[in-house]
Amino acid sequence: MKVAVGQFAVGRIWQENANTCLGLMSQAVAAGAQLLVLPEAVLARDDNDPDWSVSSAQAMKEEFIEQLCDQSRKDRLTTILTLPVKTTAGRAANTLLAVRGGEVIARYQKLHLYDAFNVQESRLVDAGDRLPPLIEVAGFKVGLMTCYDLRFPEMALSLALMGAEVLVLPAAWLRGPNKEMHWSTLLAARALDTTCYVMASGECGNKNIGHSQIVDPLGVVMAAANQRPALIYAELEQRYLAEVREMLPVLKNRRFALPQLR
Repeated sequence: MKVAVGQFAVGRIWQENANTCLGLMSQAVAAGAQLLVLPEAVLARDDNDPDWSVSSAQAMKEEFIEQLCDQSRKDRLTTILTLPVKTTAGRAANTLLAVRGGEVIARYQKLHLYDAFNVQESRLVDAGDRLPPLIEVAGFKVGLMTCYDLRFPEMALSLALMGAEVLVLPAAWLRGPNKEMHWSTLLAARALDTTCYVMASGECGNKNIGHSQIVDPLGVVMAAANQRPALIYAELEQRYLAEVREMLPVLKNRRFALPQLR
């Protein structure tokens, strides 16, 4: 399966961000990709107003999502990203959406809110309370995660034990001391923990690092971006995945059960 990961700098005007997403979808289709991962909270962002992403949140049936659905009717590309979706007055849910064939085929409300490094995402954002579903893309089972979820290995492992072979991660990973190192280390660790492919998209604006990656089940980086807008590609192979899992059967060799997760 050919896959793509796109990154760009999300701006204040949602229509411009929507056009960027549509353009990346078109490029991925033209290159023969079947799965595209885009960053976290792509609706809108303002470096001078940290609340703008939530203030500009839309409902599920509003224009941003409808444009993505309309575009997806033209092909069989599966596109994954996250948006702030309205909940109650002044609040939103950080919602991952998988779009294909003119509709949202899966959604996931971010479980682990980013209350760390002097940021409090939960101040305006409502956390989810259940694991996301798996989706199937070109014969691969795909597990869904969002940004800060990456720091919680039990989530990635839970998805792998449910049958995930690929983990996808839209993100907006904040800059800071050693944060690029955290990002690359955790991506490799989650691939090794689960023997899954990992596809991670990072927003690359002034406050976030970019550095999107596609990582193989042995933690080897197959494709990577820097801090600039980019669209990267890789080929995921079922045979290689099977070979890795036969050689490194960590999912079978486990001696300890996870706590029950909803």
